Amino acid sequence: MTDTAASLRRKIDSAAELESVVRTMKAMAASGIGQYENAVRALDEYSLTVQLGLVACFMQRPPDAARFRKKYHEKGGIGAVVFGSDQGMVGQFNDVMATFVGDTLRELPGKKTVWAVGERIQARMADIGFLPGKKFTLPNSIGAITQLTGQILLEMEALREKGEIAQIYIFHHRPKSGAIYTPVSERLWPLDDEWWRKMVQMDWPTGNLPQVMGAEDATLDALIREFLFISLFRACAESLASENASRLASMQRAEKNINEILAVLNQDFHRLRQTVIDEELFDVIAGYEMLFTDKDHAAPLKGRNLKPPSR
Repeated sequence: MTDTAASLRRKIDSAAELESVVRTMKAMAASGIGQYENAVRALDEYSLTVQLGLVACFMQRPPDAARFRKKYHEKGGIGAVVFGSDQGMVGQFNDVMATFVGDTLRELPGKKTVWAVGERIQARMADIGFLPGKKFTLPNSIGAITQLTGQILLEMEALREKGEIAQIYIFHHRPKSGAIYTPVSERLWPLDDEWWRKMVQMDWPTGNLPQVMGAEDATLDALIREFLFISLFRACAESLASENASRLASMQRAEKNINEILAVLNQDFHRLRQTVIDEELFDVIAGYEMLFTDKDHAAPLKGRNLKPPSR
């Protein structure tokens, strides 16, 4: 059915309103990316402080560090923390993550316990055969990440003390320039030999040797917990930044499509309007020509001598 000028105008107005919504969502996504990326950068200094604290412990009593490490190399299953997304307009965010987690966990031996962060990723994990254990809700702000991280650490510690898990992995998306995001995994626990070697080989930044005050074992335990907290916090923040990057890309594609549709609608509207104007002009010209044609036929009558004949 041919569109009328009124129907085209309604479509143009609707597309313009949708474009306004898309621009707003794009601005919110860009703002979200900045917030979470800033949170990740802010962790760097704190992470360095924690690492220096570990270095101080190892410099003072290396044998205790070795025994501490050995204490946590227990036999047991595998725990996996998987970060997804519960928001719309993120494309294949959850599907890509579920596929990546499934391919990675299937290569690892032992029983798997999956902690899915987000309802949608929980459903994806169940679809590929990994029933989630305790479920966690995705944070909606930077401040809520701290609470979530604390809950995950408590759950990990509870299962580790029961001997149900011995290894813990984190799965999340990481922002990547040019590719929006990429899925990554990291073994959070136990801390491997390479990590311990790196900590021991770190140089102290000053000429004054550090000294651990108070109970050294308790200090070391606290620093390890802080290191785990930082790792989880960073993974969650990077996942949320990736989610907003995916939404930003979706909004950019939507905005491009809307602009293309608007261009076509405006072109059709102007073409229809020009057609109406042309038809009106043709009617005026035709009427004008008919008027003067009638005058030309009447002109000879005006010049005739219409006197009655003489008798």
